[in-house]
Amino acid sequence: MHHWINLSLLILFPLSWFAPLMRAGLLPLFNLKEISVMTGLQSLWGTDVFLAIVVTVFALLAPYLKTITLALIHWRLLSPRAGPVLAILGKLAMADIFLIALYITIAKGIGIGRLETAWGLYLFTACILISIWVSWRTEQSPSPP
Repeated sequence: MHHWINLSLLILFPLSWFAPLMRAGLLPLFNLKEISVMTGLQSLWGTDVFLAIVVTVFALLAPYLKTITLALIHWRLLSPRAGPVLAILGKLAMADIFLIALYITIAKGIGIGRLETAWGLYLFTACILISIWVSWRTEQSPSPP
């Protein structure tokens, strides 16, 4: 069962990248602008290339590569000895959730403007947590589907 859940992440991760993570606005009276992983990356590429590369690795590449690697192991196209690579990818993939939470906390703490979390943040977080669960299940029973 966890094999199929992992394959669903190949669709859910890209969906979560385009889903709104939060809504932000300068003043409470004005409309809030939706921010997604992709709109955030677009903005970063124009202002801070190094940070854009870091976020791209943590938010896009690491979780997706982990999902693909798990799928290859599940379908016996890659040896289960790739476990250490999965552990590293898993740690990198979880770092982005920490960064997003940190940004939201800082923005709310400053008190300038308005910031609301959106459904995409929960979808993105769920994808990461499901990926962790699938990794754990794979370690417990590395049998094929």
